[in-house]
Amino acid sequence: MPRAMWSGAISFGLVNIPIKLFSAVSRKSVHFNQIDSRTGSRIQYRKVSAADGEEVPSEQITKGYQLSSGDYVLVGDDELASLDPVASRSIDIEQFVDLDEIDPLYYDSAYYVAPDKAARKPYALLTRAMEEQNKVAIARFVMRSKQYLAALRPKDGVLVMSTMVYADELNDATDLVDGDLDDAEVSDRELKMATQLVESLTEPFEPEKFEDTYRNQVLDLIDRKASGEEIVAAAAPVAEDKVVDLMAALEASVRDAKSARGRHPTAKAASADGDSDEDEGSGSSGGARKSRSTKKASKTSKAAPKRKSA
Repeated sequence: MPRAMWSGAISFGLVNIPIKLFSAVSRKSVHFNQIDSRTGSRIQYRKVSAADGEEVPSEQITKGYQLSSGDYVLVGDDELASLDPVASRSIDIEQFVDLDEIDPLYYDSAYYVAPDKAARKPYALLTRAMEEQNKVAIARFVMRSKQYLAALRPKDGVLVMSTMVYADELNDATDLVDGDLDDAEVSDRELKMATQLVESLTEPFEPEKFEDTYRNQVLDLIDRKASGEEIVAAAAPVAEDKVVDLMAALEASVRDAKSARGRHPTAKAASADGDSDEDEGSGSSGGARKSRSTKKASKTSKAAPKRKSA
């Protein structure tokens, strides 16, 4: 069982529910150390002064905030410690909101909220009440000397908590776009083709279909090199600057998407079923064909399900 990262209680009104937090996400990446290629030893870092290049002992290192003038304001650890939020073991719910009111941009890290054994009933009661009303709880709590804004929501019978960024931490997207997008001229035909492309690529979201292909390739490379295989790096393809005809690109994309759907096994099965129905309803000649093939079909009836499932 994973180790709890934090323990405390959910508090709202006069209700107090003891809980524990478990990380809902395990970040997976490939980590490398810097190695001296001449000796095979690891590279070490030293903290040196930019003024004289001398190594600085840890007790002489302090924090500094750089002003616009380039000068630094020095701040001691004891001064920062005096400003730390008051440590508590409570997730204080301040309000409930509808799920669709929260822009996903505000979500940060995710945690599972598990109840103590004695708190299973009030935990289940809160979870079901939120599920029925499709509500999300907005709360504050302190973890590791830092105060967090968080959203708690029910998922599959348990509570999931996501820490959130504050409104003033979000960058204004309008500062990133050159000009007003409302002024961009889009024809009805272009909009229709873009809508068709979106519709042709729309399907249920299945997270397990998506993998970190880069991480898989890096691990495969490491395995092959560890087994003694000599790797020759392929030359990176040279990107070509192309002027794209938007309408032609949309039309080609729609054709490709429809073609891909036609090659899907479910589409082929549906087509086969339609052909079968047409043969059976094609009159006396169809009935004769069906009669002549009865014996042959009976001999192969056991194998038919196998072909269909394949």
